[in-house]
Amino acid sequence: MTTSTGAPAAPRIPEAVHRRRWAILAVLMLSLLIVVLDNSILNVAIKTISTPDPVGLGATQGELEWAINSYTLVFAGLLFTAGLLGDRLGRKKMLLFGLAVFGIGSALAASSGSPVQLIIFRALMGLGSAFVMPATLAILMNVFERDEQPKAIGIWAGGVGLAIAIGPITGGVLLDHFWWGSVFLINVPIVIVAIALMVFLVPDSRDPKPGRIDLVGVLLSVVGLVLLVYGIIKGGQLADFTDPAVLATAGAGLVVLIGFVLYEKRSDHPSIDISYFKNKVFSAAIAAIGLVFFALMGVTFFSVFYTQSIRGYTPLQTGLLMLPLAAAQIIFSPRARLVVARFGNKAVCTAGMLTIAAMLAAFTILDENTPIWQLEVIFFLMGTGMAHIMTPTSVVIMQALPREKAGSASALSNTFRQVGGALGIAVLGSVLSAAYRSGVEDKLGLLPADLRHTAGESIEATLGVAAKLGPKGQALVGPAHQSFLDAMHTTALCGAAVALIGTVVVALFLPGKPPAEAKAQAEEPVSATIGSD
Repeated sequence: MTTSTGAPAAPRIPEAVHRRRWAILAVLMLSLLIVVLDNSILNVAIKTISTPDPVGLGATQGELEWAINSYTLVFAGLLFTAGLLGDRLGRKKMLLFGLAVFGIGSALAASSGSPVQLIIFRALMGLGSAFVMPATLAILMNVFERDEQPKAIGIWAGGVGLAIAIGPITGGVLLDHFWWGSVFLINVPIVIVAIALMVFLVPDSRDPKPGRIDLVGVLLSVVGLVLLVYGIIKGGQLADFTDPAVLATAGAGLVVLIGFVLYEKRSDHPSIDISYFKNKVFSAAIAAIGLVFFALMGVTFFSVFYTQSIRGYTPLQTGLLMLPLAAAQIIFSPRARLVVARFGNKAVCTAGMLTIAAMLAAFTILDENTPIWQLEVIFFLMGTGMAHIMTPTSVVIMQALPREKAGSASALSNTFRQVGGALGIAVLGSVLSAAYRSGVEDKLGLLPADLRHTAGESIEATLGVAAKLGPKGQALVGPAHQSFLDAMHTTALCGAAVALIGTVVVALFLPGKPPAEAKAQAEEPVSATIGSD
């Protein structure tokens, strides 16, 4: 690498660290794998967990949404603070701490005796994950030179696809042979291996001028998100988003979040530097990541019920059916940078968002007898669209801020990723729940009055009540299936509409093809402090 004057540019990375950069990336991907693996395993297990004791915990659809979102909301709410702590105290230290907490939370979640305990221990796992995710990307930015960063981020993003592939299959195998808690217990040995490798291979790094911790901002963001998501989920459970309790809770959440933004703008040590969002390219990239995960988490939530409750596939078979989604990300994420180099961020990300929108709309063609290969094509094309959004936008975000702020940039990216996923589950899950209850309600007249509300919560609840009624309950199975399919179609169209909004955002604000001479720009000397422990 040379400067514009022809003189060799001073390397940013110490030679000892540079030599083992690919081994370090492998360890970081293992840490990332644990976090993503957990959610993808849980997606396959939600039907089993909703089954009554002794097979599962008998969790309602609302409790299942909270089992996912308690993790996600703590994760999202603390990501930025965790990133700042990593910048201040050392990213390696925070990564080791996060892995240990995640492992302890996983062991406790595996032994949960009720849905409430599972929700609490999932929140503890979210606390650990909040320290893992931003540290992996921040360390990556500090062990690779700038010209190698897009390639490394592409491989890092491909690791997400690998986890999405491994998770459902691993979950299916475990559920076929062990109890539901095994899907959490499997994290413990992986955590132990990751910690051991981390201690010996990964260097520490920190921001030489770290910011102060914003406790008020953290509290406002977590409270606001929890109230908003609670209101949305409650609206789905009641099939009435105009209920006073729903409007009051969700409205309070929005008010607190507005207060959070106003406080951050005036704070001299904000959790989120609002000024970053004045950059339209940065804002568009962040929004695209949030919208992609909104769609992904919502789709995986209802597709599991489609494959298992409607089509009758086992958890392992369901995991295998999700392979095309993951395979596309593994194949295309590392190569997306090459497509961007040729066509530019705007064209690539717009095409990716359009593909996701079209595939969400394609869910409306699925019914009880649709050839399963059609679902596989939908998953593969959706994964392809995701790969061509996640890698380019991650590079845009990480290179928009100075290297010493890598923890902050990573935390922002992952915060919107997790908030998007949480809202995807809450919004699309609630649309699914409300639409399902509206469709099946008039078919529940033969049930005792005290069972009607419970039976209308989800297809699993309806089928569970039908099974208890014996032959009389068979009359509910057909209407339950049809009501779910109608609700799934409505939900998918809502997701497609959100993806179209994302298409407009990236088409308007992301940059086009970069000029060729930009590749020859000189780079600044390193300012982050990197150790080699």
